[in-house]
Order: sequence, then C-alpha cells, then structure tokens
Amino acid sequence: MISDTLTTADCRCAFSQTKRFLAKFSFGLDRRASGYAPIFLRLVLAYEFAEAGLEKLMGDNWFADLTFPFPFNLLSADLTWNLAMGLELLGPIALVLGLATRLVSVALMVLTVVAIAAVHWPAQWQTLAELWQGYAIIDKGFGNYKLPLLYLLMLASLFCSGAGWLSLDYWLGRKFFNGHAAMGG
Repeated sequence: MISDTLTTADCRCAFSQTKRFLAKFSFGLDRRASGYAPIFLRLVLAYEFAEAGLEKLMGDNWFADLTFPFPFNLLSADLTWNLAMGLELLGPIALVLGLATRLVSVALMVLTVVAIAAVHWPAQWQTLAELWQGYAIIDKGFGNYKLPLLYLLMLASLFCSGAGWLSLDYWLGRKFFNGHAAMGG
C-alpha cells in the first residue's frame, strides 16, 4: 500500500534534488549568460544619451545660461555645447557596438557629473532632507538629479564589468590580446 504522506526522508531528498538543480542552473547562467548582461545597460544608456545628443543637434544652445564646474567653466558655451553633443552622439554608437566601453563609460560619467552639477543639482539646500527632494524626475524647485544619478550608476557598472560577450571589445580582445578583453570588454 502506498502512503499518501511524505516522510521526512522524502522531503529531504526532494529538497536536496531541488537544491542541486538550482545550483547547476545558477552555475550555468553564470557561465553562459552573465557575459550578455551588459548589453542591456549598453542599449538603454545608448538610447538615452543619443536622445539627448539629437535634442542638442536639432535645438538651440542654452548652455550660455549655465554655470559649469571647473575646468568646464573655462570653455565657451558653444564649445561645451558641441563637446557634449558630440559625446552624446558618438558615445551611444560605441556603446551599442561595445567598442571602448570602459573609456566611453568614463567619458559619459564625466559628462553626467557635469550635467548634475550644472543643471540638475538644487540651487540651494540647507539640510539633507531638502537635498533629498531633488531626487526626482521633475524639478519642483529642488533640482532633479534622479535620472542622471541612475545613469551614473549604470555607467559605473559598465565601467566595472566591461562590455560583455556581445561586444567588439570582447572579440577584439580575443583576437589581439590572447583572450584578454581589449579597451573595456
């Protein structure tokens, strides 16, 4: 007669098998899929920065009204506008291709920090609670540094991880550097 109840030994065995399966599955994902993960960050960031670059390309220079941090305050508004626009148009192409990903990530991180300082940071704040009000998408008088900060963190992740397997960095590294990633892969 077959019992309808599971014994403790049966539960332990099922748990052990499930645990082994999950460990194998996780290990397989780590080996196969983790190198693909950066493509998602690269594509999202490429879209966002390309959109900003195209807006600058099609729009008027409004940088003259801004105060940039040193050393960018030494450059003319036109030069700063064109440098930002160029980086926002060329950087996304490099991100999509996965070419010089770490270098491009650092350049876009600098651009993002300058944008936070010049545009998105609150003009005045006295307490951390007031500063925290600027962690928003829309500026309601307290700044709006939420999206640029998220971009900065995503770029930092790309800088640390490299471009992943779906990138020119990876393939150039394998071809020219005996399996070591080139230029940020």
